[in-house]
Amino acid sequence: MGKDNEYMDYTKANVHYFSDVNKNRLFTRDNQNYINRLGRDVLNTLGNVSLLDIFLSKGKTVEPHYHQNAAELVYAIQGSAHVSLINPFTNNVETISITPGQVANIPQGWWHWETAAEDETHLLTIFDAPYPEYIFGSDILARTPVEVLAQTYCLDKKKLQETLRPLHNQTIVIGPPDECNQRPVPEESAMNQESNTSHSAYYTDGQQYYRFK
Repeated sequence: MGKDNEYMDYTKANVHYFSDVNKNRLFTRDNQNYINRLGRDVLNTLGNVSLLDIFLSKGKTVEPHYHQNAAELVYAIQGSAHVSLINPFTNNVETISITPGQVANIPQGWWHWETAAEDETHLLTIFDAPYPEYIFGSDILARTPVEVLAQTYCLDKKKLQETLRPLHNQTIVIGPPDECNQRPVPEESAMNQESNTSHSAYYTDGQQYYRFK
């Protein structure tokens, strides 16, 4: 039981033991790609646990992100998905393919993403924190000054500005957006290739994102 719950008076009328996750939307891309959520703010008898209920169509990706305050367990309910992460100790990309009944575990603070390998993929992600913080790749790219990126990585500033322009008005969460030209889902062998890429937090009330100061 979480620290905030140690002295809860379970005799009071405002103590709840039931919640309908379908009524707590975190994000919607379209009617086939969306995320529902459950946290202690919704169900006040929860301890240090929360979850996301994720629905994806083939090729859609929960964008690269990390949770600085929680580890994540990804459980496949329906369909199949590739769960990819960067191991900060080896600096390699590791991809775990999961089907119903299988899980992938992501340690706290690790950079990761999930891609649906078929339509009607349904994933449940469970966190060991009542309010997991989300730090999304689209926000990192959009909010890092373009001058810093251009100088640090020897990139063309004008081309970089144009490339990143679509990210300035939205957090992607599930990508690519519908207006983007669709590309085939990468083959698993390609997704398993090693990478030499090194590596504002959020919480939500179910209606919108709030940035931690």
